[in-house]
Order: sequence, then C-alpha cells, then structure tokens
Amino acid sequence: MLTLHAWLTLCVILGVLLLLVLTALPVDAVLVGSVTVLLVAGVLKPAEALVGFSNTGVLTVGALYVVAAGLQQTGAVRLIAGIVLGPARSARGAIARLVVPTALGSAFLNNTPIVAALMPAVSDWSRRNEISPSKLLLPLSYAAILGGTCTLIGTSTNLVVAGLVDKSLATHAGLHSLSLFEITVIGVPLTILGALVMVVLAPIVLPERRPVLSREDDPREFLTEMKVVAGSSLVGRSIEGAGLRHLRRVFLAELIRGDRMYPGVSPTEVLRPDDRLVFVGKRDRVIELTQTAGLVPAGGTEANGQKRAFVEAVVAPSNRLVGLSIRDGRFRTTFGAVVLAVARHGELLRGRLGNVILRPGDVLLLEATEDFTRVHRNRADFYLVTTVDEIQPLQPREARWAVAILAAMVLAAATGVLTMLEASFLAGGAMVAAGCCTVVQARRAVDASVLVAIASAFGLGQALTVTGLDKALAGLVLHAGTTTPWAALVAIYVVTALLTEVITNNAAAILTFPIGLAVADQLHVSPMPFVIVVMFAASASFLTPIGYQTNLMVYGPGGYRFGDYARLGGLLTLTACATVVTLVPFFWPF
Repeated sequence: MLTLHAWLTLCVILGVLLLLVLTALPVDAVLVGSVTVLLVAGVLKPAEALVGFSNTGVLTVGALYVVAAGLQQTGAVRLIAGIVLGPARSARGAIARLVVPTALGSAFLNNTPIVAALMPAVSDWSRRNEISPSKLLLPLSYAAILGGTCTLIGTSTNLVVAGLVDKSLATHAGLHSLSLFEITVIGVPLTILGALVMVVLAPIVLPERRPVLSREDDPREFLTEMKVVAGSSLVGRSIEGAGLRHLRRVFLAELIRGDRMYPGVSPTEVLRPDDRLVFVGKRDRVIELTQTAGLVPAGGTEANGQKRAFVEAVVAPSNRLVGLSIRDGRFRTTFGAVVLAVARHGELLRGRLGNVILRPGDVLLLEATEDFTRVHRNRADFYLVTTVDEIQPLQPREARWAVAILAAMVLAAATGVLTMLEASFLAGGAMVAAGCCTVVQARRAVDASVLVAIASAFGLGQALTVTGLDKALAGLVLHAGTTTPWAALVAIYVVTALLTEVITNNAAAILTFPIGLAVADQLHVSPMPFVIVVMFAASASFLTPIGYQTNLMVYGPGGYRFGDYARLGGLLTLTACATVVTLVPFFWPF
C-alpha cells in the first residue's frame, strides 16, 4: 500500500514528465521546482534533496567540461578532425570516415563538446565534398552518442550512474564500483553495429535538407593572400596535387612568384618556396585556408605569445588609413592585427592583398589578440568590430599540451592511480595552467544548467527510494509478466529508453536506477545487469531531437524535421536494445 508521500512523489514525477513534454520550460527549472515541492512537503530532508550536488559523477561532469574547453579553444579537436576527415566521393563514404573518429573521441570526452567542436568542420567538409549537411550531422550526433557508451567518461550519464552505484554499495549486495573500461565490452560491439547501420542506411533514409540559415547565403567575397612555406609538403607539388584546385566556395585567382603575377594558374603548375597564392571566396573558407598545413597568411600572424582570435572589422570614413594601401599604411603596426582578407560591397577584388587601398565600408577579416575587439569597438576607426566566435585560431603549442593532458587523465584513471574525479579535476586545472583555456573560458564552458538539472534529478531518485515507490514500481514491472530476469531486463531497458526521449537522459537514468535495483532484489538476482542496462538505455537516445543534447544541437544546422530522427533513430534504437540485453547477462551474470 502506497503512503501519502509515495503518492505525492508519483504525482510530482508525472507532473515533471508532462511539463517537459508539453511546455518549453527549462529542464533545470522544472527539476529544481519538483525537488523544492518534495522538500517543502516533508518527503525529503535537506540532505536528501541536495545529495546530487555532492555526487562524484556530477562533479566529474563539471570538470570534464573544462577539459573539453581546453581541447576546443586550442583547436586540437578541429586539427585532429582535419587530419582524419579527407575527401569522400559519396555520402556513404563520408559517413564511414566520420563515425570512427567521432566515436573514438567521444569515448574519452563528454560527447556534447565533441559535437560542438566538430559541427563547423563537418558542415564545411560536407560542402567541400558537395554532400548535404543533413546526411552527415545526424550521424555525427549518433556516432558521438555511441562512442560515449564505450567508456565510463564518454557521457555524463555513465558518470551519474557510476556515482549512484558508489552511493549504493553499502545497501545493495552484488554491486561493485565501475572501472573506466568495464562497459567497453558492450560499448564497442554496439558502436560497431551502430556504425554499420548508419553507413549502410543513413544515405538512404536521411533526406537532403538545407539549414534555414546557411553560410552559403553570405554574398561577400573576400580576397586573401597566402604564402607557401619553404620546406613544407606543398613545395614541389602541383596546384591540383596540393588540393588547391576546384575548392568549394573559394578559388585560386592568381599566383605571385617574385615580381611576376600569373593569373589563371594552370593546375599543373608546381609550387615553389615563398610562392604567393591569391584566393577569393567565402569568409569561413578563407579562415580554413589560414590553417592549411604549408600555407601561412602573406602578412604573417599575431603569434606574439598572446591568445589570438579571428575578428571582422568594418572600416569607418574616419579611419586613419583610408586612402592608403594595407602595406603603405602599415596596418599591422598601427592596429596590432594582421589583415587576412578584404571584402568590398560585392566587388571582386584582384591583385596582392597588401596593395588593396582601404575605403570606407570595406570588411576586413583580421587575426588579432583577444582584446582587439574590446579596445577598438568604440573607436572611430571602425564602424563595427566583432569576433568570429564559431572558428578559433589553431594554437599549435597549446593544442599539443591539451592532447597530452587528456592522455594523462585517461591513463591515470584507467590504471587506478587516480579516481576519475581526481583525474578530471587535475586535468581541468592543468588545461588552465598550460594556457589551453583561460579561467573565464573555463567558467563559461561549465554548463551550470545541465549540472543543476542532473543534481536535482538525484533528489527525485532519492524520493523514489525513501518513500518505497521504487519497490512498488518494480512490483508493477514484475506483475506485467516479466517474471524472468531477462524479461525484466528488457522491460527496464524499454522504460528507460522511452523516458530518456522525453526528459533528460540523466534524469531518466536516475529515476529508473532504483527501480532496477528493486526488481533485482525481488527476483533475488545480481543488480549489476540492471545497472548496466539503465546506463546504456539512458545514453542511447536516437528517436527525438529533445532526447539528447547533441541531437538538438544538429537540428537547426542540419535543417532537420522532427520525424527525420525516427527514420534512422528507430533502427539504431532497436539495434541498441537487442545488442545490450543480449550481451549484458554474459558479462554480468544474474
């Protein structure tokens, strides 16, 4: 017989589900409000309501945001993506090249920042290969989700469940703390099968769509000049062999060699040291050229030991250099920034970048120190100064440090030298100390709303336990015909998977975790299979854009509609369910 507190808890949980499904209220606000109701009603004590805020899993998630910020700010993720992602002749080939590095990266980093860092690169890559972004961005999200199931640190859900296990060790026999690679035996086969499904079926079932706002809609054409670095891999290769011919949204207009200019460059022309290549194209492609191995901006870079940023500035009539060329006006000395490219009212500029005479209204793409925008935003030299936030300059030295710190964190946690909490906190501090990200960037990287939502969901899970509602719900699962352990395992997977599509994956895991333990207790079997199933079912969210944060992130850029997710996501959901419930009992026996 349910107590009054148990009925109240059930009503609150149902209210949470309805609010999240039917309204646009923020998830963290709904969950905090629900825990507040239970606290005021006396269902929860203050320590029980706030238990999530001291949970090791929640704290680890917060620290990993900082680690991911270091990798993202230095450009390390984009650099690795550029190395791995090459030319592809078809959507199927592009997906095959995409899913492996994405899944591998997501196994060791929270998959949300992985997708955030890779989205611009994948969008540009899809356009260069003339493949619709809608064919690639959803597989990017799904590959990140699948990769996150391969290790304990791959997704916040894994860490949250691991924290719940540690908290329950004293009260439930048969539980043990999860190691970094313990779930890999399930995650790797699941990722491989999921990747095969995407490679084979995604090009067929995903429609070709265009995002509502596309960078291709930008009419501006920027003129830029790049220099071939002596001793680089480009020297001795032809224009075509170097991959500088038939580039999408940017074209090679001229080659300057010494004092001679060669318009209409032949694709067989062999590059020499210090050759200067004049390109005309879209802003993001120009920025990408500045980060191509073997090419450097002809005007140099602002590598003076300070953090750099890409900046757009519109020349004002009162600018002191109006009427002078970029070279004669000594722009770099005057403003402390390098002009990478110039665009002028749709006019197609020609010739050397340094010879361009500045006019009011010219749009300059600059590489400058991070404080350039603050210093010049309110001065008379420029109408408008904005930072190009979506693309960060590559910081080679810091990028190497960031990768080394990540590797050290994984090694320390995998060998047991440090706990995952200790390793992540040290790695986050090391990212700041090594200059991979600033303190301000580290603070911004930590998504407080996500952490508050996770911590508040712990309060709801606690209410299930203290009121005995978990045992009552477990009894319902068993009375529904799932009297065998394997059938109960399937039921827990299905319930968790459905919940995670309408509320946050972490909240779904926290709510079904105590129910899984109660089912195991009533069947007198080990609780570990149910713990692992809850972990995988909560993470493997493919059916809706609201079920997982990465799914929502690609919704707009991919131009998707709500039903597009079910086309491919339904197949992946069935694959995940069949794989997990089949393999789990072999590695964690009942």
